[in-house]
Amino acid sequence: MGPELAQIWELVEAGDVQGVLRGLRPIADTIGIEDLARVMGRVAGVVGFTDLVDASAAVAADPANPIGLYDFGYGCVEHGVAYLAVPALSAALRAAPESRRVLTELVAALESEYRHQEAVTLLAEREPTLRDWPERYLLVFNAIMAGRLDVAARHFERLTEPEDRQWAPARERVRHMLDRAALARTVRPLDGEDLRGWHFVVGGGVLATLSPYGFQHGMTGRYAYLQDDYGHCLRGLHRLRLILRAAGRRPATVSLLPDRSSQILGRAAAELFGLPAVPFDPSLQDTVVVAYDLSDVDQQSAAALRERAPGQVLFEQATCWTQPPAVTADVSGLLSQFVVPPWGERLGGGPDNEVSQEPADDRPVETLAAQVLGADPKPDTGDGETPEDSDESLSAFVAGLRDLWLTGPRDRMRSPGPVRSSRFA
Repeated sequence: MGPELAQIWELVEAGDVQGVLRGLRPIADTIGIEDLARVMGRVAGVVGFTDLVDASAAVAADPANPIGLYDFGYGCVEHGVAYLAVPALSAALRAAPESRRVLTELVAALESEYRHQEAVTLLAEREPTLRDWPERYLLVFNAIMAGRLDVAARHFERLTEPEDRQWAPARERVRHMLDRAALARTVRPLDGEDLRGWHFVVGGGVLATLSPYGFQHGMTGRYAYLQDDYGHCLRGLHRLRLILRAAGRRPATVSLLPDRSSQILGRAAAELFGLPAVPFDPSLQDTVVVAYDLSDVDQQSAAALRERAPGQVLFEQATCWTQPPAVTADVSGLLSQFVVPPWGERLGGGPDNEVSQEPADDRPVETLAAQVLGADPKPDTGDGETPEDSDESLSAFVAGLRDLWLTGPRDRMRSPGPVRSSRFA
């Protein structure tokens, strides 16, 4: 037993489930399947995942059995630890190379871990025998997410219309992505650092601002943890107004979603734009729907936002890029893994540099909306390493893609795409 695995077992004995899972991530592809199964059997028992307990025991008893390996990998994917599924499903595919079921489950595990290029390689190796649905579609989707637009376009041309209509939305999804990519290429480089360009390709939305910190040190324009402030919020609204003008959009109202944070920001937007604020109605046309964080919006409103009414624009101030909401905003103010709104419970500095928890600001919505409007929207200069993010460049970007903006459903962004950022595990 190597030292890393020995440390994992110490965490197992201590009952530290999260510590075990964090420790397994960097070594999952290198330790033996039997060891992985034994560890996960113990962990699954602690958290009550009986299906994974049974699957782990089967693999530990017979690590060469592809059925047991598949069941273990499937269980890991279902319980949110797809990185542990990859080695098991890879072994299952080596043992049963003709199994399409194992192949597609392995691709699903790789997708969950954003290992899109590996999925492309895996599928491309089997290109002569791929079925269009779902295998060739999966090749197209993962090629887009890996930034391999040439591969994606070539295989999309070969996709037939699916006989099973449940695949029709998937075909439309990748068609929209490729159409957006072809247009975005005329105004953006779509390279490994073009976060704004790829954000549009993958989800159809416009990213209003880039993080000014850590661009060259793993963040590439996204935030990891952000305590948002009123100036950020006002800058997001200014950028929203700029985007609307560049796209030639003239909304007649601002629609208010029911959650408190969206009410605050929506009222500020209505005042800034000089438009009436109205309750959210999914059928209302020519309106800007303002959300602070779509993850906080009730399920009924989120479902109603997936299909947009004519002229409806959905703005979200803070978009979570690691656990994206069910619908993708037409404009995202910023991308962050964790965000605290200006009026939420916040970390502050106490006496002697002690960290303290500051309570949420429970003042009326109207008061906080006025504080947004009174803030300084001047951008943070950051560390000076973020690419130029001027109003002029954003306007030019939006003007160049306006014909395909606000088209297609607001599908959930299933991956951050080709531009990677560091994140908390």
